[in-house]
Amino acid sequence: MGAMTKLGQGGFSIGLELPLDNDWTSTGRQANAASVRVPGEPDLRQHAELAKLADRLGFRALWLRDVPLYDPSFGDAAQVFEVFTYLGYLAGITENILLGTAAVVLPLREPVLTLKAAASVDQLSGGRLLLGVASGDRPIEYPVFGRDFEQRGAAFREQVAMLRDWGETRLPSGIRLLPKPAAPLPLLVAGLAQQSPAWIGAQMDGWLAYPGTPDDHARRAAQWRAVAGEDKPYVSFIHLDLDDDPSVPLQRFRFGARTGRDGLIAELAAMRDAGVQHIGLQLRQNRRPLAETLQEIADHVLPVFHGAA
Repeated sequence: MGAMTKLGQGGFSIGLELPLDNDWTSTGRQANAASVRVPGEPDLRQHAELAKLADRLGFRALWLRDVPLYDPSFGDAAQVFEVFTYLGYLAGITENILLGTAAVVLPLREPVLTLKAAASVDQLSGGRLLLGVASGDRPIEYPVFGRDFEQRGAAFREQVAMLRDWGETRLPSGIRLLPKPAAPLPLLVAGLAQQSPAWIGAQMDGWLAYPGTPDDHARRAAQWRAVAGEDKPYVSFIHLDLDDDPSVPLQRFRFGARTGRDGLIAELAAMRDAGVQHIGLQLRQNRRPLAETLQEIADHVLPVFHGAA
């Protein structure tokens, strides 16, 4: 079964966005301040155990952001580790969970090495890679890498073309790039990557949409399907603070909500009905221990949505 087929199996699935740390809570910020970590740098001491737990519990995907430099003005170091190195590590300690990028900033990277790294992760993971890509939105990064921020849209198109023909138009005659995927790698795009909606719909295999309400997603999913058709998945994320009282009603905050599991089930059902096919849960604002939260979601929420799988 291909990674995209597995992502959409059952019609709707639930994953997790790394890092798995609740460092954005008040307790987490206090622990951060008392440590040697910079603000926005998660505590990664339990990252491997929690990733393996997510795999065992049946979450569908782990998603990694690509943030190469720490910029204090953003205050977010993402999951810290270099994205392809970390994907390779996760491939070795997990068995079933899909491994997705949300998203690799293509214009900052050397194109041929990006192809080789992505193919290596895909092969080492047994075909579990979901390659989310983007053009990037942090101008400060581009001069560091010797790249032109204003030309990132053109660079993005060139690298997508290389991913599609596996560099054949770039490589000298008789030279091959190994490993080569058995099938084309699935490409999902974050935002529009400086492209037109029509180009994105034609060239990409799925869309990574920014967090929003079910009404937001209904509108965006309709826009996506107008340019991409019915078969390419619409994926998004939600910041979640899961209360230990299942009946606590949903209270929205920026990019997510605080709620009990009953409210979470209702919110996810509304997103599914709005056209979302996969949701990644981001738990950095979750006040409870993450292992406890993952177990509750696995026991009471995943069966509601993954039962058909």
